[in-house]
Amino acid sequence: MFNRGISLACKKLKISFVSALTLDTDMHKTREIEILKVLAQRGHNTTLVGVTSRDHFELSDSRIHLVTLPIRYVPVISPFIWAFILVFFLPLHVLLRRPDYIVMDPEISVLSSVPTLLFSKLVGVKFVLDIRSTPVEVIGLRARLLAFLFNVSVFISRRLFSGIVIVTSLMKTEVCQKFRLDPRKVGVWTNGVSLELFLPSFVHEQSVELGKRLGLTGKFIVFYHGAFSPTRGLTETLEAVRIVKQRYSDVVLLLLGDGPTLIQLKGLIEQGGLGDNVVIHAPIAFEEVPKFIALCDVGLVPLPNNSYWRFQNALNLLEYMAMEKVVLATDIEANRVVVGTDVCCVYIPLVSPSEIAKSIEYVYVHRDKLCVWGKSGRRIIQSSYTWEKVGDAVEQYLCSI
Repeated sequence: MFNRGISLACKKLKISFVSALTLDTDMHKTREIEILKVLAQRGHNTTLVGVTSRDHFELSDSRIHLVTLPIRYVPVISPFIWAFILVFFLPLHVLLRRPDYIVMDPEISVLSSVPTLLFSKLVGVKFVLDIRSTPVEVIGLRARLLAFLFNVSVFISRRLFSGIVIVTSLMKTEVCQKFRLDPRKVGVWTNGVSLELFLPSFVHEQSVELGKRLGLTGKFIVFYHGAFSPTRGLTETLEAVRIVKQRYSDVVLLLLGDGPTLIQLKGLIEQGGLGDNVVIHAPIAFEEVPKFIALCDVGLVPLPNNSYWRFQNALNLLEYMAMEKVVLATDIEANRVVVGTDVCCVYIPLVSPSEIAKSIEYVYVHRDKLCVWGKSGRRIIQSSYTWEKVGDAVEQYLCSI
C-alpha cells in the first residue's frame, strides 16, 4: 500500500483536498481551509475542491485555488450526486492541475476515485485518505449506510491509496487494529486552532455588543457550539440547566449550531420552561465564532464515554482553550489526552443531568477564578495544537510516502 521514501527536505508540492463538506454552511470545514492556508504560506500550491449549497463562495486567502460545485443539499441523495460528479471531475483535475497529492475524506467519494487511480500513478499522483472521525451515532438506516461507506473507503484506501492519516493516536490504534493496517505507515494529523483568529483581546468589544444584542449581559453563560445530534449530551444538559436554575436563575446555556435534534431540543426547552435559560443561535460564519466564545463564561464539551467519542479530537474543546475559557468536559480519553489535569478543564464524571448540573454549579460558585484558570488552556494550544504544528505534520507525512 505504501511507498516510504522519506525526504527531510520537502520540495514544493501541489496538494488538493477534495471534501464532501458543504463549504458555505458546514461550520467544521475549518480544518481543510486552515491546513491549506498554512501550506500555501510555505509556498506549496494548494487547491480545495468542495460543495456549495449556493452559487457563490469565497475564501479569505486567495493563495488557495478554490473549485466549488453547487449541489443543493438533500439528505442521502446529495452525497451520491457528489460522488457521481467526481467520477468525471477527478480525471480532469489530475490532467489539468497535476497535483502531487489528493487528500480525501472517507465518504462515498472515495469510490469515485477508483477510475482515476488507474492512471494517476502514471502521472505521479498519490491519494491519501484523511480520517477525521470514525462513524458516530450509527443508529438508523442513514447512519448504517455511512458506516458501511466508511468501511469500504478504508478497504479501498488500504489497497490502492498511497497513505492514510488519522486525527489522533488513540483512533489510529483502533482503526489499525480493526482494518489490519501497519501502524508505522499511518500518519496522525490532529485538529488545530488559529491563534490569530481565536485571540480574546481582539474580539472583546464585539462580544460585549453581542451580549447586548442577545440580551445576555450580566448572565452566567455556558456555551456549546457544534452539531446538534442525539448522543452529544445536549438533552442531558438541558435537564441539568433545569436543575441549576432553581438555585442560580442567571445561568444561561447558549447553543450555537444546527442538526437533527434541533426540533427536539426546542420542544424540551418549551416543556421544561427553559425559555429564559437556554438560547439557540443559528450557525454563523466560522470567523464569527471567537466573539461567541469570548461572550461565554465557560465552554461545554458533553460527549459521553462511548466507543465513537472516546478517541476523537473535539475542535470546540481546542477553540475554548485558545480563547482562555475554562471548559466543562466529560472525563474521557479524548479530552484527557489534550488537557490532562490542568485547571482549565473541569471534568464531568458522567453524562447525566445531575453530574452536569453539579459541574455547572461548581464553576458558577468559583466564577471569580475562571479568568486565571482559563489562561493555561491557551498555553496548551500554543504548545501542541496550532495549525502551524499541524502543517508540520502534514508536510512530514506527505514527504514520507
